[in-house]
Amino acid sequence: MATDSFGRRIDYLRISVTDRCNLRCVYCMPPEGVQWRKHDEILSFEEIERFAKIAVGEGISKIRLTGGEPLVRSGIVDHVRRLREITGLEAIALTTNGTLLRKYAAELRAAGLERVNVSLDTLDPEVYSQVTRGGSLEAVLDGLEAAFEVGMDPVKLNVVVVRRLEQDLLGFARMTLERPIHIRFIEYMPVGGAHEASCASGSTDIWTEDDHVPAEELLGRLRLEVAEAGLGEIVPVAKGNAPGGWGPASYYRIGDAPGTLGVITPLSHHFCGECNRLRLTADGGLRTCLFSDDELDVRTVLRQGTDDDVRALIHTALANKPESHHMRIGTLRSMSQIGG
Repeated sequence: MATDSFGRRIDYLRISVTDRCNLRCVYCMPPEGVQWRKHDEILSFEEIERFAKIAVGEGISKIRLTGGEPLVRSGIVDHVRRLREITGLEAIALTTNGTLLRKYAAELRAAGLERVNVSLDTLDPEVYSQVTRGGSLEAVLDGLEAAFEVGMDPVKLNVVVVRRLEQDLLGFARMTLERPIHIRFIEYMPVGGAHEASCASGSTDIWTEDDHVPAEELLGRLRLEVAEAGLGEIVPVAKGNAPGGWGPASYYRIGDAPGTLGVITPLSHHFCGECNRLRLTADGGLRTCLFSDDELDVRTVLRQGTDDDVRALIHTALANKPESHHMRIGTLRSMSQIGG
């Protein structure tokens, strides 16, 4: 079992397999996008698999693949299959924008992927296109349908709550009445130097700290809208009855709905004391905290060192993992560069 210097069990590794994406979401990157890393700067699948195997040997039991958009990287299905064969790895999951999920869902499921999180912030096609700078809401909803068709479980929908969007929270809540989908409302967090530079440039479509909606306000609005719609009461879900998860969401349910509503509160009620994760960027930086710009150079160690050197680096990461992000907001790298 891997533990850090504060006694937290660290068993969850998020791996960004690419810094590239087929969307240009306003909270993730500036309108012109970001400078992609050169091919030789990105970890190969073989290097990722080597690191993952060593990390599992040191106590990691759960891996989530992220990006950028992980499904834009050629060979991703075979990569999932090889990771799934690592002895000691309990589960592997994927976070995606969903636009390519219809194409790959069946193959991913056959390769051993069971869990998927889809990022979707609005149910309005025009707003979705605006937020993603050209994305198709229909493609995302079709991808969600494909995930259910092939039997992925759990299927979760990540909704970043942003004040200026005037999102249809009730529409998301209604989705949980129809099928076992787990909607997770996430407090917006400004992340990335590129984002901050875009804010400073005067762009009107970039979200700022003023767009943060605290969890209490979010839950109050949900309870009111659900009640006014005659759908019943939102009640907390006991941990034993919540959808299987590796993160810090608190879950609620409308009556006996098959799906749930989750709330993730990185700012209003930070959960650093329960943090169980490390992050590996696509270019080989091992991060111990989303809001810390400190990274350990995995790429060089993988290419020049032994397995014992890699283990030593993991131990260093565990020893250096901070107790808290201390309410820091923003990072030098954008979210697409860090990994979602």
